[in-house]
Amino acid sequence: MRSRALGSTHAARRRTAAAATLLVLSGGLAACSTPSNAGAGDAGSPGASAATDDPKPAPVRLTTSFADSAAVPIDAPVTVTASGGALDAVRVTSAVGDVEGTVSDGTWTSSTRLEPGTDYSITATATRDDGRSVERTRSFHTVDLTLDEQTFPSIAPLDGETVGVGMPVVVTFDLPVTDRALFEKHMSVTSQPAQKGSWYWLSDREAHYRPARYWRSGTAVSVDLDINSLPAGNGIYGQESRSIDFTIGDSVVSRVDVSTHTMRTFVNGELARTMPISAGKAGWETRSGTKVIIEKFRRKRMNAATIGVDESDPEYYDLSNVQYALRVTYSGEFLHAAPWSTGSQGSANVSHGCVGMSLADAQWLYDRTSRGDVVEVTGSARQMTLENGYGDWNLPPAEWKQGSALS
Repeated sequence: MRSRALGSTHAARRRTAAAATLLVLSGGLAACSTPSNAGAGDAGSPGASAATDDPKPAPVRLTTSFADSAAVPIDAPVTVTASGGALDAVRVTSAVGDVEGTVSDGTWTSSTRLEPGTDYSITATATRDDGRSVERTRSFHTVDLTLDEQTFPSIAPLDGETVGVGMPVVVTFDLPVTDRALFEKHMSVTSQPAQKGSWYWLSDREAHYRPARYWRSGTAVSVDLDINSLPAGNGIYGQESRSIDFTIGDSVVSRVDVSTHTMRTFVNGELARTMPISAGKAGWETRSGTKVIIEKFRRKRMNAATIGVDESDPEYYDLSNVQYALRVTYSGEFLHAAPWSTGSQGSANVSHGCVGMSLADAQWLYDRTSRGDVVEVTGSARQMTLENGYGDWNLPPAEWKQGSALS
């Protein structure tokens, strides 16, 4: 089953009824006899008779690749062969769709994967040795899997979303994928215009895809995860194949220099606005490196407890209504309006790591940015890390390619 929405439910498609096996044997031909007439010299004697029996053709029987028709594994192809005749065609059907396959050298082999917990019917036609076409049927049930035996992929961005030029494709699995190479072979990203890129596995549960350079504005991107029933390793299988399409919007790149307390925002390569800012103070330095906007909040509560500061600490804060907040790290760095620090903006760094600016500048930036827009930060000795948000662009292309399971 394929889905195109991120919010797909982990529908359990499990049925436990055992499938009955039906094997219909071909009928034989009835024998016949022809009486002989009495010869002329044998008048009055009983006539001699001779019986001629036609040979009965061997019945057509099907042989399949599975031994237990009530629990057929989903990680191997199904094969069907016939004895007593030549196999012509095979159909394998179910309520969730047909299974594709081809006949070669007398054997039908499936070419698409099976769905777990599903009843299937086999209908085969064969030419018997006497030239007659016969049909045989069988049925089977695939192995039932629990949700703990299936890994579901979540994808960012969302289907149909327009994002910034720095947005990676982020695939998160709810159970670990230990056979990364097999999965990656079935995870494709295509773009128009074409831009080469590669996957990078941050862990057994998370893989990112990005091109060598920022996406070009206007690019149409398609993601196809063909992982349904694909073995992930350790008895876990892909739960569902998914595909999404998204579009790259205008190039919006903001360059923050924490040493000069300024931020310049470029739209499609042209300088659109220069803003005074205040970044992280000593001990709370804003990280240098390339960051990507992860999410946007018109209003956001910011509490120091979320970054490990106790209420008894002088550095504790609890701001209930921070406006125009753009998250750029998982650890809590934002770009946002900070009217309480306007006296320091452009001259001093006084924040706990966020980039603060005036209400007017923050609104201007918020209105022009999307998830996936880029924020390049310089001037701090504290460095951005790969896994702290969408830190993908902090690796050069050659190092990024090394993170592929197929490199």
